[in-house]
Amino acid sequence: MSFDLVLFSSKLRRCREQFEKSLVDVTTATGIPEYILSALENGERQPTGDEVLIFADYYLCDYQFFISNERVASFDQTETLFRRYGEEFSKEDRWAVQEFLFLCECEEFLLKLIPTNTCSPFSFIKRGNNYREQGKEAANALRKHLGYASNEVPMNIYEDFRSLGFHIFRRQLGNSNISGLFIKHPIAGKCILVNYSEDVYRQRFTAAHESAHGILDDDQEFVISLKTDKKNLVEVRANKFAADYLMPPEFLQKIPDFRAWTSEKAIKWASELKVSTEALANALKSANFISEDVEKQIKAVRVPRYLKVDPELPESLSLGSRQRRQELLKIGLSNFYVGLCFDVYEQGFISAGRVAEMLLVSKYELTEIASIYGRTIRYGD
Repeated sequence: MSFDLVLFSSKLRRCREQFEKSLVDVTTATGIPEYILSALENGERQPTGDEVLIFADYYLCDYQFFISNERVASFDQTETLFRRYGEEFSKEDRWAVQEFLFLCECEEFLLKLIPTNTCSPFSFIKRGNNYREQGKEAANALRKHLGYASNEVPMNIYEDFRSLGFHIFRRQLGNSNISGLFIKHPIAGKCILVNYSEDVYRQRFTAAHESAHGILDDDQEFVISLKTDKKNLVEVRANKFAADYLMPPEFLQKIPDFRAWTSEKAIKWASELKVSTEALANALKSANFISEDVEKQIKAVRVPRYLKVDPELPESLSLGSRQRRQELLKIGLSNFYVGLCFDVYEQGFISAGRVAEMLLVSKYELTEIASIYGRTIRYGD
């Protein structure tokens, strides 16, 4: 197949524009002179093989993306996403989304090398036109699929949704209006981003909400969840799914004297369910267990921050290790993903340098991360 210079030039220019990079930005990061970049983008010069690899490395994508029409990158999805919701994404958040999708691709690659044998694909056929009912039925069907009792509360929801084949990462975004994002990647499949800027209880709800999009809206290339978009029926459906999945009505009904609430009781049960008091109040009202006045009363209460413990930052860690792990979580590095990277490395499938790339860190930082997670890097790797 002959090289298509027009295709290459167009993709190279659109990539830079999509992530709001200047020619100077790209030159600084890649070492390729600005005049050469300009010539490449204008189709006045054919790239060398090394240059194609450098651009692929810089933009965190497969080199084939630049030289073929194969769908090996999420470029089309992100280009449409940023065009449609450009005002919601700063330059930094656009790049955060790109790094998130890179992690999803890496995770898909790693899982093919050492399958975990826990994948249990789930599909759901929507019936009727009642969006809330669709969300309720999907949540009940998934709970049965995963073997939960009707009143059982799921605790490790990230593991639950990974078992469906979803790639789910928490990543800090600058825009707090973005709760999360679902993107259907052409290679990695269903990818879920949860905004780590939110508190850990809200993140749990968002993870379930975005996974609802992965189940109920998988005909879409992407779905973005904005806090200001509460009346959208697709969002209403995802909220109902998340509420019924995390807080089954059968459990709520077994709460002692479930129609009478105090501030202390709201904090106790929100903490038990690991949800916000707002989510708890909404679920109780949706099940007709409380009045509107009690709903407002519960929503006015706040669970103290010290009670909200991130499951990936246990108190057994030293303060230094906990702080460093939190920094890594902010860029999407979950315990599951980091552990998977080191498992594949220890089995000899990838090099230490490749692990560093997959963790978005330098080789020097890799040694530190290995120590934090109780892993080691072999001498000479």
